Amino acid sequence: MTLSPALPVLYSFRRCPYAMRARLALAHAGQACELREINLRAKPQELLQASPKGTVPVLVLQDGRVIEQSLDIMLHALRTNDPDGWLAPTQGTLGDMLALIGRNDGFFKQALDRCKYPERYTAEEVNQAQTDAITWLAALDEQLADSGYLFGLNPSLADMALRPFVRQFARIDEAQWAEQPWPHLQDWLQRWIDSALFAEIMETYPGWIPGTKGPTFSTDSIESA
Repeated sequence: MTLSPALPVLYSFRRCPYAMRARLALAHAGQACELREINLRAKPQELLQASPKGTVPVLVLQDGRVIEQSLDIMLHALRTNDPDGWLAPTQGTLGDMLALIGRNDGFFKQALDRCKYPERYTAEEVNQAQTDAITWLAALDEQLADSGYLFGLNPSLADMALRPFVRQFARIDEAQWAEQPWPHLQDWLQRWIDSALFAEIMETYPGWIPGTKGPTFSTDSIESA
């Protein structure tokens, strides 16, 4: 009898927006993996051996290859199975989406961190971050106005890569978020939060104990919202 090969291993942290990205793509593509939920304050040696950067997500494939950037994990999963065409938007190109994601991960992520942790920065830096965040989010709202998605009529890679970060901003002050004049953005985020796919990737798993096997993170492909 031939034994089934070990599953790929995903080092993850439930609330990390980068790790959420990875789980979104893996779940939507229906790709099973061993999930290792880690404590970021006590990083296991196995994670550091696989990826010395020591941040999540990290995906270790069955052949030993390591993918250590969230966007690369998304692309790997979707190039294997992309049931809703996240990589082929009805408007724009993959390059357009990657450019928007890059701007999110640089410009907006810096503003997000300063809005979320104002005590770490000067008042001037926080004020500028708030201005930058509002500018970015207002632009997304405008981009969503025609179809409800960032690149056409259906969910795309860009929608799924950006939503975890917009969610983080919304959670800083939920009452203030609800008062913002961004109806398209607010609806876009809420549809995702209410979806089966979001529920699947946000299931709570116990912290991984080194030397043990983590739970299998696996699902049939779930329709995106």
